[in-house]
Amino acid sequence: MELRHLRYLLAVADHGNFTRAAEALHVSQPTLSQQIKQLEHELGTPLLDRSGRTIRLTDAGEAYAGHGRLALQDLDAARRAVDDVQDLTRGHLRIAMTPTITAYLIGPLVRQFHAEHPGVTLTVVETTQDLIESDLLDDRIDLGIAFTGHHTAGVAATALFVETLSLVVGTAHPHHPDVTTFAIGDLPTQPLALLSRDFATRNYIDAFFAAHHVTPHIAIEANSISALIEFVRLGTLATVLPDAITQAQADLHPIRPDPPLPSREVVLLHRSAGYQSAAARAFSSIAVRYAGQLNP
Repeated sequence: MELRHLRYLLAVADHGNFTRAAEALHVSQPTLSQQIKQLEHELGTPLLDRSGRTIRLTDAGEAYAGHGRLALQDLDAARRAVDDVQDLTRGHLRIAMTPTITAYLIGPLVRQFHAEHPGVTLTVVETTQDLIESDLLDDRIDLGIAFTGHHTAGVAATALFVETLSLVVGTAHPHHPDVTTFAIGDLPTQPLALLSRDFATRNYIDAFFAAHHVTPHIAIEANSISALIEFVRLGTLATVLPDAITQAQADLHPIRPDPPLPSREVVLLHRSAGYQSAAARAFSSIAVRYAGQLNP
């Protein structure tokens, strides 16, 4: 068996189709089919169920693919370890974060990291906290920045700083700039623009509303912090944002709900076991140093 046999099998399993898998692998469909048949012959058992419209792994295929994925992860980590120069003159780092982090934190961290290690390339993605943790475990990213909570087994968290949330309005809002507090019981009268429900920040806000028996008037949902800022900046909608974002926007005005939104802790997420590159360790050090300036 060669590594390409395993990669071909996993591609067909992931795509559920020989044609799409062949396109993704940049090989012909007959070549792909032949290679997998060779693997099945060597193992002495069918690995794929070809009887339906969608190609599926057999029970034997599921068992084999599970171990195969782990083996490929280890090989990829080994390749990165070879490429990982301890003086960080080269290398690659993969980071994911939630949307609010993108808006105010990742910029300073990446700027500092690139200034110290210009030879290391970065891949930075914005996604939900659940996907960050699953991507860490599947070795698709090296580090995540999100919030403390009940983390998936195998994911470890390093505390960075405490984030405070406020109700936020723009310059055209009737409450700007005179009102500094807002009774939570009056919230149903205020149209809101909020992040969509697949984001941790929205779940956090919804839990706060539920705890105070408030049904908010949600006029707009979006999956982008920058979109929320634009909706609120020159209009009469309100939103909920971290104070660090609000302070950086001259057109935004924070209003403290009464009672206030509880604070939450921003954390750096990483795998609790397995190889961690020099680039990941260096970025973690920068993040902890920067957090110390935010939370002296």
